[in-house]
Parts: sequence; C-alpha cells; structure tokens
Amino acid sequence: MPAPSSDPLSPAAPPGGGPLHLAVALDDAGWHPAAWRDPASRPGELFEARHWAGLVAEAERGLLDFVTFEDGLAPQSSRFEAPDDRTDRVRGRLDAVLVAARVAPLTRHIGLVPTAVVTHTEPFHLSKAVATLDHVSRGRAGVRVRVSVRQDEADHFGRRTLPRLSPETINTAEGQRAVGGLFQEAGDYVEVARRLWDSWEDDAEIRDAATGRFVDRDKLHYIDFEGPYFSVKGPSITPRPPQGQPVVTALAHSSVPYALVGQSADVGYVTPHSTGEARAIVAEVREAQAAAGRAAEPLHVFGDLVVFLGSSQPAAEERRARLDDLAGAPYSSDAEVFTGTPEGLAELLLDRRQAGLSGFRLRPGVHGHDLPAIVRGLVPELQRRGVFRRSYEAGTLRGLLGLPRPANRYATAEATEVSAS
Repeated sequence: MPAPSSDPLSPAAPPGGGPLHLAVALDDAGWHPAAWRDPASRPGELFEARHWAGLVAEAERGLLDFVTFEDGLAPQSSRFEAPDDRTDRVRGRLDAVLVAARVAPLTRHIGLVPTAVVTHTEPFHLSKAVATLDHVSRGRAGVRVRVSVRQDEADHFGRRTLPRLSPETINTAEGQRAVGGLFQEAGDYVEVARRLWDSWEDDAEIRDAATGRFVDRDKLHYIDFEGPYFSVKGPSITPRPPQGQPVVTALAHSSVPYALVGQSADVGYVTPHSTGEARAIVAEVREAQAAAGRAAEPLHVFGDLVVFLGSSQPAAEERRARLDDLAGAPYSSDAEVFTGTPEGLAELLLDRRQAGLSGFRLRPGVHGHDLPAIVRGLVPELQRRGVFRRSYEAGTLRGLLGLPRPANRYATAEATEVSAS
C-alpha cells in the first residue's frame, strides 16, 4: 500500500501536515454590526482608499497569505432575503475589485482576493478585471465567487426573476433545486473565466518594434464555450495573467456549494463549529472534488472564524459584550465565533487543523482592534510553535499557497506545469 501523501492539499494527506495558511476577511469596519462605533474604528474613512490600504498593509506585516474583500449588489441587510430599514449599521460599500486594484501597487507580497457576485454579472467582464488585477499586482490576484439568491439584487438588472427564498424555504426540495441551478451556473461561470485566462498563450505578445509584430495571432484562441447559461466566443482582450490562473475561491455552507468548491475552486471556505464537524465537511468536499475528476489536483479547505481577541479571556468577553450592547442584541454568525486570547485561538486552529483544514480565514470583529491582534498576537504565537512562516517565501499568491502554475490548455506547443515563483 502506498504511503499517505505529505501534501496537505491532497485528499490522502495525513492530518496536520504542511504549513498553516492564514487569511483575513475584510468587511465594513469589522464583522460585528456595531464595529463602526468602536473607539478603534474610524467610520469617516470607510469609503476612502487609505482605510483599505492601511488594513491590507497591517495584514501584510503579519505575513498573511491573502485578504478577501466583501462585496454585494445591494446595501447590506440584517435580513436574509431582502433589504432592511436600519440606520444604526454600516450601509454602502466600495467595489471590491477596484479596491483591490488600488491597494495592489501599495503592497508587495500579500494576495488580494475581491468578492464578485456571479449571478448577475458576465464572466467575460470579471475575467478581464481579475486578469488586470493579476497584472497590476504582479501575480497576487484571486477572486471569491459569490452566488446571490436575493430578488432585490436581481431587480437592479431586470433580467431574471429569482424564487423567493427564506431561511425557512431554502432547505426544502424546491429551494434546493433553485439553489442548485444558481450554483451550476456559477460553475459554468468559473469555467468560462478560466478558459478566457488561457485564451492568450504565455508568449503571445512578441512586441518586436523592428518587425512591427506586437502579437502572434496564432497564439490567441477562441474558447467557443456553449452551455445552458453562457455562450462565449473569446478570446479575452487581456493577456494571460502572470499566475496563468488567478486563485478562485468560494464560501460553502452545505452540499450544493461544497460541490462548487470541489468542481471549480482552488480554495474553499467552510464554517464548521467543532472539530468533528470540520472533519465531516472536509470529507464531503474531498468527495465532491473526486466526483468532479479533480482528485489529483490541489485544493485548500480553509475554516472561517469570527474573532474577538483580548489580552485575557475576561477582556475579550467584555469587548464583545460592549459591542453587543451597542448593537442591541448578541452577535451571531454563520461561522463559529471565537472570543478569547491569541494563545487560545492558536490552540483552536491547531486542533481544527487535525481535521484536515489547511488554513483559516479569520473575520476580525473590529478591524481596528482584532486585525492588529491577529498580526501582533496570533502570528507570533503560531511562529513560536513552528507552524507559520517567518518571511514571505514566494512572489505570487499561487506560490504562497503551494499551488502550481497551470499549463495553458490551448498552447500549441507541448507545455508542462511549472511551479509558481
């Protein structure tokens, strides 16, 4: 019998193998709805570039793999299926892809992963935007694909009517059929984007002023994608990204989105609330990966956690209680909520790692407090335990994540995979 793989991205990998990966998810002033009222926040800067540049610079000081930027197509809401009329919470946001592009020249190592709603946008537009981000950042771009089930978002476009889904109906047979169709569409969306990223071969640009040839037209390819949701001719208008394929990520809470992760993603974010649940979710994602014919390909599964950190357990609990008082209700989340010290969080991450998670995406309760606590408290603790990097070891996001640079599917010459550098 062959020995288990030592690759932490392999379905056969032993628990806890390989380096630990860390990302942070940035949204508003933080993930607690009262974060904007915390003394560490500066709500007057939420719609300024310096706010986001400062957050990403802090994350880069902590040697984190990447940051994600939340986005949507309607104002934030406390309701699952519709807008609300609250005025005591942050409403409005900047475009995530444009924020990432603005931050890119100000950073050198950290990956930049904006969220894009794929239900109402076109893959051609997103593919060239993310390819541009990869060029601007010199190989540090990714994208988090997000599916929308909200009719108020669909109403901005007037192209389709979505089934009315609620927390009570989404898990019914009818609800799951509707959701399944949206996620199948998202899978096709990712496939179109990936083909467009490959539609230029790596050496398609000649740029020879002496002969007057800028591009080799034989190395630009039609993708000719035909499916139930999209018909896209190609090629892209943007040369192949430095990474070949920017990193595709997705958040998943149940079997239907687990299938999207297994089929289409390089990184999946999941939301277990215990080590046993984490183990079961990882197993389901790996089964979906194998069913999609990708068992031999690397795929990260990251655990999502909301974090409220303090110098002691009582201090962290007091901070969270103060925020809850401001919000008028205890905070809850789709992800597990950790309240405690950086040392306690390190213990939890290492325990969950044994379930097969290769990394974690942390959601700071308050950016101004909890992001510095991650960088200056959690990271040194993980370094002390020998499980986290002490310097950036690669210049691309794929390189940081240990993902190879894929060969171009349309290349006319025989090509082999080369490692990201």
